[in-house]
Amino acid sequence: MYLSSEKKAEIFKQHGEVETNTGSAEGQVALFTYRIAHLTEHLKKNRKDFSTQLSLQKLVGKRRGILAYLYKKDIERYRAIIKALSLRDIIKQK
Repeated sequence: MYLSSEKKAEIFKQHGEVETNTGSAEGQVALFTYRIAHLTEHLKKNRKDFSTQLSLQKLVGKRRGILAYLYKKDIERYRAIIKALSLRDIIKQK
């Protein structure tokens, strides 16, 4: 498997408080971002893999939902995670 438990613990330690806090929004966004990057590379090689394409779209939607939650609850945490992961600001400000 492409994602070992050590790599997952490292992601959560880097972007969450501790590696055992797998429920933190920052850790989940970082994990989804890692998985999205992996699936994107796979789809560059295998353009007709439609099941992977659907999985990628679902992951992007989940990440967007968590980022929207962070934006509503604590905008500073939201800004910190999009800066740390070099993501675009997806929330449309009114």
